[in-house]
Amino acid sequence: MLRSADITMYRAKSAGGNRFELADPEADARAITRHGLTTALPTALERGEFFIEYQPLVHLDDGSVHGAEALVRWCHPQHGVLGPDRFIPLAEDTGLIVPLGRWVLQEAVRQARFWQARHADGGPLRINVNLSPTQLHHPRLVADTVDVLERSGLEPGALCLEVTESALIGADEDLLKPLRQLAEMGVDIALDDFGTGYSNLANLRRLPVSVLKLDRSFTRGMQQHPVDPVDLKIVEGIVSLAHSLELAVTVEGVETGAQARQLRDLGCDTAQGWYYARPGAPDRIHSLLLADAV
Repeated sequence: MLRSADITMYRAKSAGGNRFELADPEADARAITRHGLTTALPTALERGEFFIEYQPLVHLDDGSVHGAEALVRWCHPQHGVLGPDRFIPLAEDTGLIVPLGRWVLQEAVRQARFWQARHADGGPLRINVNLSPTQLHHPRLVADTVDVLERSGLEPGALCLEVTESALIGADEDLLKPLRQLAEMGVDIALDDFGTGYSNLANLRRLPVSVLKLDRSFTRGMQQHPVDPVDLKIVEGIVSLAHSLELAVTVEGVETGAQARQLRDLGCDTAQGWYYARPGAPDRIHSLLLADAV
């Protein structure tokens, strides 16, 4: 009872204080689980509990594999495999996102270099890695990225760093400077979840991005029949705008062949989603690359 009262008090404080909250066993259980995960995070990386799954990025014009996005998972001893939504916010709050993010970058770049060596005739395979807001502000972002690329032998042009649109809302030049340096090196910067934030289009001119990743909310409507013409017009307009600015367009959440065909007809460049493959082990990407070569 005392523990429940304590948890409820902190829930009232986090909601702004000067209020009351009723004890909630389910909320208590979530808070206890969150505390346990936060406590376990610092040693989880040392124990090798994290692993990466890869989801292919596919050329819409011919269906060939363009690259892959690295998606980190936590194999927790008690809770099993946890998706990033369960622990990335905790890593952000504790600052552990920086070492975790560096580890993800190292593993993903190493894996991409391995794929290139095994599939030398297929051209450079791209690897996409997500950057959190905390990583964007870290002073060693550029130096760490350069170090990882040099150690692996991967060319900068084979790396794409994904930054959410919301993370760049109101970004000043100090925040954009590292991204500009990486872009000048040849690293692609993708604006993730494009269309869901509140940044205006005028900001798009000053961001050092080369790829727009459309949020899956734009493709969800394309699963309906008939397709909402407004959705088609919005996607068509974004693609036209992006291409006029010499930006490539990637679409997330493609789940059907009909979606893929519509997006191809609208001019989108690459796509990812369950229609092509769910996130999986690295050897699955290699199998897809071999299938492309046949």
